[in-house]
Amino acid sequence: MTDENSPTEDTFEKRRLAQETKNERQVWYFLAYFLFGIHFIAFVMIYAVRHAK
Repeated sequence: MTDENSPTEDTFEKRRLAQETKNERQVWYFLAYFLFGIHFIAFVMIYAVRHAK
């Protein structure tokens, strides 16, 4: 008989949730850097076009 909440399954679940949280945080960081980079490039291009001779 296997207990539904055995210590090994509980530990595995906690590890999985911790890894999932870490991965989700990395995705948000990637998205933030990506959006910042896109806007930075857009502003540089707008500046270049407006100040071109």
